[in-house]
Amino acid sequence: MTAGTYAVDPWPIGLPWRWWDEIGADEAAARGVFTPVHSVSGRPPGSVILAPGDIRALRFILERCNDGCCGMDNGDGPNLACAQCGQAAATRIDVCSYWQEVRLDPQAVRRVELDGPASTPTDWETVLTETRLLMPSADLTEWWSPESYVATGVAMAHLLAASGGAPLRFWPGPAADMFGSALDALLPPGPAPKTVALTGPGLRPFDAAPDISLVPRHPETGEPWQPPGARDLVPLAAELWLQLSSQGTWLRSPATGRLPAGVLRDDPLPQYSKRWLEVDRGACIHTLCRLPAVREPWLRAIYDRMTNWMFQPPPLG
Repeated sequence: MTAGTYAVDPWPIGLPWRWWDEIGADEAAARGVFTPVHSVSGRPPGSVILAPGDIRALRFILERCNDGCCGMDNGDGPNLACAQCGQAAATRIDVCSYWQEVRLDPQAVRRVELDGPASTPTDWETVLTETRLLMPSADLTEWWSPESYVATGVAMAHLLAASGGAPLRFWPGPAADMFGSALDALLPPGPAPKTVALTGPGLRPFDAAPDISLVPRHPETGEPWQPPGARDLVPLAAELWLQLSSQGTWLRSPATGRLPAGVLRDDPLPQYSKRWLEVDRGACIHTLCRLPAVREPWLRAIYDRMTNWMFQPPPLG
């Protein structure tokens, strides 16, 4: 989480965990899980996620802070308590392979309205301009950022659900390069494919709207950009959408003479990945089992194929 921001997780997470055979399909569906999984959290949904540095007036519950191999996770339940009353109120997660975050327990905290006008979300032009300043998002190991990697798997799951079982035909471009071959391998061939295209602010409108539009999701509100006349939307994280819509438009070396508009002015230049961004299979499976559409036989068959590809899986991008 970026400092000063928050998110609300619609899915439950944390103790107590209940086996699938114990909880059953109906109760699991009520908790947002629509295919058999190893276990389902018995906690209520709606935990508020903050950056670790944004919490105040909480102290560690020391006996619950030694459950991770390299730090703290949520294996022993909430590990932060109110500094005044001692009530367990949140979980600090700070261990390898996990996002660093603090989750406020929805059973222990409540929202308090503040006086004054509500803040106005940043307009799309500013959002994309500020996000573009951070592009391309590769880390020092020359891999794409974890946020972008996970976003590919989430997008793949929603593309599969939006297909309705029909083949997808991408309009030429980076989105086709990323998702096209994987979806061709997963979806059955058919005579009437659905068209998919990147759509969003700053892009030239199409003469005929595609069947499925890949649009950016506002990083502050979570709301997708709404193109006029759109039929079906698949929201992408703003960073991933920019990577796809702007691929190949950055100048990768300093220009001589007068600097043209759009040239990178950083010194040293930002890191560029030497690898094309691949689809995160784990994020795709995790998202698919939480989409009601996965109960459709055709999509459940794809889900089962993906979860059974253990040693020689087909490429996902």
